[in-house]
Amino acid sequence: MNRPDPARWRAAALAALWMQVAALLGTAAFALWRSADVSRYFNASEALLAALVMAWWTTLLGRVLTARPTPATDGVSRALTLTFPWLTSLRGALWGLTLFGILGGATPEANPVALTALLTLWGAAILASNATYGTLARLSSEPLAAAPRRRLMDWLNLSAALSLGMAVLNVVPIPGFSSAPTLSTQLVYGLGGLLDVTATLLALRALQVQPTPGGEESR
Repeated sequence: MNRPDPARWRAAALAALWMQVAALLGTAAFALWRSADVSRYFNASEALLAALVMAWWTTLLGRVLTARPTPATDGVSRALTLTFPWLTSLRGALWGLTLFGILGGATPEANPVALTALLTLWGAAILASNATYGTLARLSSEPLAAAPRRRLMDWLNLSAALSLGMAVLNVVPIPGFSSAPTLSTQLVYGLGGLLDVTATLLALRALQVQPTPGGEESR
């Protein structure tokens, strides 16, 4: 059986992740263009900050996949470490505002089971993303350390599943909670979600096939 080619998986993962950065920048512009209400600024800010965090995360992952340690004083490492908690806070604030609106009776006609599923999946996705950013930041100083590598792969695996769920919820509206999306909205968020899942799975695979001390790798 042919052994997987780490260089090819690394190139595919990094290409997909940089495409995701570009897609997030496009989503920020789309959020500003598609709506006239104040929510567009929150959505655009979240997408723009996510693009910056993803760019720094991708840079560090590229170093990890070539076993290049990154000191804590490195500019990219510091930028990621300082910024991803703000992204998590912004996402958490948007989640909290949605929760308070639902509890306040803003969506009396919406199915409570569907709303519970939305809030649960969305909250879990926020926490998983935060853990993924933080785990890579810690791994970057010792890119071949076994324990943080395994934790990062576990978080990537979970994040891919949650991203798929969020992509579906962003495309298929909950009656009584959100209005029917336009085709352009479905395409932007649907394709963005699909790219997120693909890039996450490719990053996971690139880590799995990366050579490690002792020759261990996942197939």
